Amino acid sequence: MIVPVILAGGSGTRLWPLSRQLYPKQLINMYNQHTMLQNTVLRLAQARHTDPPVIVCNQVHRFMTAEQMRQIQVTPGAIILEPAAKNTAPAIALAAIQLLDQDQDPVLLVLPADHCIENTAAFHAVVEQGEALADKGYLITFGIVPSSAETGYGYIQKGASLSDNACHIKGFVEKPDSKTAQHYLTSNAYCWNSGMYMFRASTILQELEIHAPNMVAICRNAIAAGHQDLDFFRVDQTIFEQVDADSIDYAVMEKTDNGVMIFLDAGWNDLGSFDALWQTESKDQNANVLKGDVLTHDVTDSYINAQSRLVAAVGLDAFVVVETKDAVLVSPRNKVQDVKMIVKQLQALNRPESSTHAKVYRPWGDYETIDISQRYQVKRITVKPGATLSLQKHFHRAEHWTVVSGSAIVTRDEEQFLLKEDQSTYIPLGTTHRLENPGKIPLELIEVNGMIK
Repeated sequence: MIVPVILAGGSGTRLWPLSRQLYPKQLINMYNQHTMLQNTVLRLAQARHTDPPVIVCNQVHRFMTAEQMRQIQVTPGAIILEPAAKNTAPAIALAAIQLLDQDQDPVLLVLPADHCIENTAAFHAVVEQGEALADKGYLITFGIVPSSAETGYGYIQKGASLSDNACHIKGFVEKPDSKTAQHYLTSNAYCWNSGMYMFRASTILQELEIHAPNMVAICRNAIAAGHQDLDFFRVDQTIFEQVDADSIDYAVMEKTDNGVMIFLDAGWNDLGSFDALWQTESKDQNANVLKGDVLTHDVTDSYINAQSRLVAAVGLDAFVVVETKDAVLVSPRNKVQDVKMIVKQLQALNRPESSTHAKVYRPWGDYETIDISQRYQVKRITVKPGATLSLQKHFHRAEHWTVVSGSAIVTRDEEQFLLKEDQSTYIPLGTTHRLENPGKIPLELIEVNGMIK
C-alpha cells in the first residue's frame, strides 16, 4: 500500500505577485486549468496500489485546499494542518506518526505540491520501483536526470550502482554557481534534487528518532494533543511551534546509510520561478510566453502575464513582466530568483501586497475591493451556492448591497427577506446582519459601505 503525502505548505515567494502568503502558488492554476495541488493529486490517478493522499498544509489554507479537492472529486485520507511552517522533516513526521497511530505502516510517497511532470507513465514506473526498494528498508529520493547546467536546484552525487536506474547516495550539494553546475552536468555523476521521497512510515520515523529525536518527540506530543475539526486534523499549535524547522535532507537523508536515489527522466520542473514557467509553457514564434491581454513589438525570450488589463511591451529580450490588479513585476529572466527580496521589503513595510491579493478568498466565497477612499469602500462579493456568512454587526460603517446575479437571503436584525437580481437593501450602522446564498448558482453582489470615523 502506498499513501501519497502531499506537502502543500509553501509560500512561493519567488512567484510574487501571482503567489502570495495567503494564496500561494500550489493553490493557483499556473500552467493549465487545474491548480498545482490538483495536478499533483490527479497525477496519481493511474498509479497502482495508491491510497487517498494525506495532505499537509498551513492552517490558513485549509478551506481552499479542501475545496480544490472537492472540485476534482478526491476525498483525502487526511488533511493535517500545520500551525507554523517548519520545513519538510516535521511535516513528514506528522504524517508518519498519525498513520502509525492508526495501525497503518504504508509506504509513503512524499510529493511537493508544486511540481510539473509531463511524462506520468515514466513517473508511475519509478514509483513502482521505489515501492519495491522501500519494502527492503531503503529511503528513496528521486534524482532528476539533468538536462542543463541549472543553478537553481540542489544536486545529489551518485554512489555505487544498485541497478540500471538506481544507485546509493554519495552526497548532497547545495545550489552551485554556473561553472560548477556545468561540471556536474558533463560529469554525469550528479542528478537534480527533486525533493520527492519514498519510504515506509516506520522506517523514516526510526531514522528520525536516531538523527532528530527531539523533533519526533515534539511531533508526537503535537499529534496527541491535536484534534479533528470537520475535514481537518489540527496539530496543537503551542507544542508544534517548539519544533526546529529542518528539511528531510538535512535531518535524515544526508546522514542515513540506507539512502537510495532512483533516476527520473520525465519532463520534471518544480516551477519555482518565472523562468521555470517560461521553460515549461508553450512559446510563440519569438520564444515568448504570453498570457492574458498582451501586445508586443521586438520582444523575444520573455514571459509576460497580464491578469487584469492590457500590457504592452517593446524591445525586451529575456524579461519577465507580471501584472496583477494591485502590483506589477518587471525583471530580467536571469534575476527572477531574487523576487523574494521584494517580498521581504514588502513584509518589512507591513504592506498587504506581500500576503493578499486584491481578491480575498474565504470559505464561503471571495470578495474583491473595486474602489476605496477615506470615506467609502466598494466591494464585489461572491458567495458559493448554499454558503452563509457569519452574523455580523459594524459600528463604524453602514452598507448598501445590490444583487447582480443569483439570489440572497438577508438577515437584518429581526427580519429576514429574499433579494433577487437587480434588487438592493441597506444595512444601517450597528445593525446585526447576515448574508446567505440559497440558490444553485454563485451569488454576486456589489457592496458600498460608508466608513464613519
